[in-house]
Amino acid sequence: MRILYYDWDEFNGEDCRDAMRRLGWQVDVLQVRLSDGGMDVHACERMREMVKRAEEGAGSYDAVFSFDFFTEVSEVCQELNLKYVAWVFDCPHYPLYSKALGNSVNRVHIFDRALYEELVGKGFGQTVFHTPLAVNADRMREAGFCYGDRNEVNDAVTEDNRDRGARADLKSGEQYVHDVSFVGNLYDNEFNFYDQADFPKEIREYLDEVFKAQQKIFGADIIGDKRVIPDDLMEQLHQWINFENTGKFNIDYDKVILDILRKKVTILERRKILEEMGKSFDTVIYTTPDARDIPGVRNMGFADYMHTMPQVFNRNRINVNITMRCITSGIPLRVLDVLAAGGFLLTSYTPEIAEYFTDGADLIIARTPEEMIEKAAYYLEHEDERKEIAVNGQRKVFEEFSYGKLLPDILRIF
Repeated sequence: MRILYYDWDEFNGEDCRDAMRRLGWQVDVLQVRLSDGGMDVHACERMREMVKRAEEGAGSYDAVFSFDFFTEVSEVCQELNLKYVAWVFDCPHYPLYSKALGNSVNRVHIFDRALYEELVGKGFGQTVFHTPLAVNADRMREAGFCYGDRNEVNDAVTEDNRDRGARADLKSGEQYVHDVSFVGNLYDNEFNFYDQADFPKEIREYLDEVFKAQQKIFGADIIGDKRVIPDDLMEQLHQWINFENTGKFNIDYDKVILDILRKKVTILERRKILEEMGKSFDTVIYTTPDARDIPGVRNMGFADYMHTMPQVFNRNRINVNITMRCITSGIPLRVLDVLAAGGFLLTSYTPEIAEYFTDGADLIIARTPEEMIEKAAYYLEHEDERKEIAVNGQRKVFEEFSYGKLLPDILRIF
């Protein structure tokens, strides 16, 4: 199989391309480094030229592939009658509301089942599919992060193929050992559109109560309930929240408002949970250096995806995932990343995490913030259980969520 890979500098692209090559596929890369990740006319022309050269040379491309969906890529592929396979890991991802999603060449895979079902309901059932995300299990094994069958794996991998630097850091990585660690964005930056709005006092007080209620339970989206945000309130929110309406996408801008509110809930609950963790445990976060301080929690700075992040997950006693509220059903990539590195995971509940993993065996699921604190305390005191669960979780991810398993199905050309 020959793939034209659209590389927009996404953090997991190197992993995916490595997995494709391990499958024996030829991968040619079209690199685009625009600030918004989109294509300009020059990039579109480069894509046409690469396709033309392939057709005149050793063989045509079987498909163009990208993480996330790009309307410009889809339109060029439609023009060239070339399959376009997109694997969406961002949520929200508003290009999915473009008319281009209906292009016949598209095979767009959505990790969140609720979003997939929404798009099917909008008439895109022929071009969208539901597929969980994946990790590069082979890289994790070769870098020495495999627990459950460590001897078997290490015997099977030659020294020349191992990432010696990663293995050396793994042996000496005591700087990554903490009780509780969170890796992710706190979103308290310029993208926090909610705090930029100058709401009237009565609206802000009401929304504060909504946010408090939403934080009480994971996996349930009360913000999307019309009884909570009725039409008259939504009209007022449109007046006070500023965002760019380019008209490029066929978006229900009520949904954009709801996602802004969901992100605000994420900001509040991540800070609150981590602050509570910091009161009782050695708690650290790996996030942007400019994030606002959380009392009792140390900000360790940015952890790069390919090298530092797996060591953090592997070494920490408890890795915490607090799912962004815009994800109402699916398994965030962070869940798979932690487990693939052999880390113990304590995660907020989503329906698909509970569906695909066994709570108490592969990972630990909390359904409320209070339960998350209680379970963290319990598993810090039960090391043997914690290690066994980490082994099981890694095995589950290697078997069911590796690129080597999922890519052949995703790139099956219809």
